Amino acid sequence: MTILCVSITSQGEDIARRLPYERVHGEVGETVRGRWGTVDGFVLVASVGIATRIVGPLLEGKRVDPAVVCVDESGRWVVPVVGGHAAGANELAAEVAGLLGATAVITTATDSRRLPAFDMVRGLGFSGDVAGLTRRMLDGETLTVRVDTPWPLPTGLRSVLSPTTGDAPNVIVSDRALVGAAGTVVLHPPSLVAGIGSAAGVSAEEVSTLLDTALARAGLDRRSVALVATIDLKAHEAGIVAVGLPMRTFPAAALAQVAVPNPSAVVEAEVGTPSVAEAAALLASGPGATLVVTKQRSAMATVAIARRAAPMGHLSVVGLGPGLANHRTPAASTAVRNAHVIIGYDLYVDQCHDLLSTSRDLFSSNQEVVRSPIGAEADRCRLALQRAAAGETVALVCSGDAGVYAMASLVLELAPEYGNPPVTVVPGVTAALAAAAVLGAPLGHDHAAISLSDLLTPWTTIERRLQAVAEADLVVTLYNPRSLKRTWQLEKAFEILRAHRPTDTPVGLVTDVGRTTERVILTTLAQANPEDVDMLTCVVIGASSTRTINGRMVTPRGYQP
Repeated sequence: MTILCVSITSQGEDIARRLPYERVHGEVGETVRGRWGTVDGFVLVASVGIATRIVGPLLEGKRVDPAVVCVDESGRWVVPVVGGHAAGANELAAEVAGLLGATAVITTATDSRRLPAFDMVRGLGFSGDVAGLTRRMLDGETLTVRVDTPWPLPTGLRSVLSPTTGDAPNVIVSDRALVGAAGTVVLHPPSLVAGIGSAAGVSAEEVSTLLDTALARAGLDRRSVALVATIDLKAHEAGIVAVGLPMRTFPAAALAQVAVPNPSAVVEAEVGTPSVAEAAALLASGPGATLVVTKQRSAMATVAIARRAAPMGHLSVVGLGPGLANHRTPAASTAVRNAHVIIGYDLYVDQCHDLLSTSRDLFSSNQEVVRSPIGAEADRCRLALQRAAAGETVALVCSGDAGVYAMASLVLELAPEYGNPPVTVVPGVTAALAAAAVLGAPLGHDHAAISLSDLLTPWTTIERRLQAVAEADLVVTLYNPRSLKRTWQLEKAFEILRAHRPTDTPVGLVTDVGRTTERVILTTLAQANPEDVDMLTCVVIGASSTRTINGRMVTPRGYQP
């Protein structure tokens, strides 16, 4: 999401600086009017009255208006004004409150009563009388659900729905195009995959019309189409991309292995596989998929629809950055917000608490948080893969970068044991980069990173690597430098490096980087004291060219002034 924070007074500007969003200080009305429609949300450090007068004339509808959130001048209260559910203002308000240590004032009835909102169930589309059914739920009525298309529902939603096989349920779970009666909501699971093939230069209008026609003939709802699948040769075909759905592509060799009812020798001669649309739809849908719409043709395109036998889960291994949210990437925030299940070591879960619906008492039915003790890394990875393989959207959270001394490598090693569910590694700012930024620019030339933990790597190997780095005159960042039980390794590392570079070489010790308790010591290789270091310290040791300039640690890149 693109969020713009606008402040008016100097005190408001101080509050805005504490938030990790684009900032504008000055004329709030002019700024909001000028940026309306270009951002996903506004955080206004101003009164609700000011916000109402400014945005009132700009409102078009809940499906298109951005989120608008107000923060009072004292930074105590955060109030969503526009777009509570549809634009995500309630979640944005909760996030801002978590970052400021403030209170989110949520007035949306379902959220304040801690009940599920039908228009906010992650991963499901919806249609029907959401307002009417929500009112009945708030009045305490028992609601019934009929599941026509098997699909898992969030725990909280299941808790307010009673299963029925009758003809008049309140909620229907289906990928069919149904028109519910008054007081009925249809939840559309992402159970369908559209396979599309085309000639070069096909128009977006032709592809979209063909897809809509195929769905209508089969009585299927487009809101249940989760993704588009095609041959890799069409990965950038504008008419297919314009469908606006996530896309999966496959090489011709993989598509050629899929048995289909309507193979074509002409297609095989042209692209190397007898089927694109049918084969891609089945292959992208996973094991047990069925073809519910066989190949349909237009002048320049073909389409087929497959139904998944089970949900396609997904695991995001998320690097949260070193500490506070201002070093967290938007991609990391999105992955955590969109996950059904968040798994992590206690400290890491706390690090992203502002993103968790359960910790904000908002949408608590839609997320499950699994905390894990330190040392249980393999157990966390296995649980995350198991849940993703079962069809859930999972975020496994780590500090720093998930691929640097963290969980990504172990996840990818173990993934084949769980059927290789889709895994995305979401990068984060690793401790070495965060510490370097605090110190100045010590990584300006060639550098290395070494972990001093000998729990998984023999010390003889670590020592050999330290020796190589010392002889190569590389800047080195030491991870896991010292703990209560591992007290001698850091001094040994200093000893190895002192033998190969001047004793006045700058050394930076950065503890709790990116957090409010951050502590920085700039010293030398001769004076560096292991007692100043703990498990949360990053030790950066310069090369022979590294020097201190105006109190900053700098390794010259070699440019000539």
